Amino acid sequence: MTQFSLIGDVSSDNLAAVRPVLTGVIEDATVTQTSDGWHVVGTLDGADAREVNRRLLSALRRAERRTRLRAEWTGDGVVHRFFDYVPKSTRPAPGG
Repeated sequence: MTQFSLIGDVSSDNLAAVRPVLTGVIEDATVTQTSDGWHVVGTLDGADAREVNRRLLSALRRAERRTRLRAEWTGDGVVHRFFDYVPKSTRPAPGG
């Protein structure tokens, strides 16, 4: 298991429904409101970045189907960027 750090933005048709999911699923989550939804910073353990991203987005969509996630997961010295379930890029982490 690897610990992944998350920096992400969540937008949804029902922001009130997804906020408790963010704080419940993500360890030590810091959730702040933005003009488009929620900005979230925290950590999550998992086998790989795709698995932790899928786990979080699936939980969010159980609360509100029309939820979008833009996420950067950093673990093992690599940054993985996702839009919803789709991987967008991978790069070495700064200093990693």
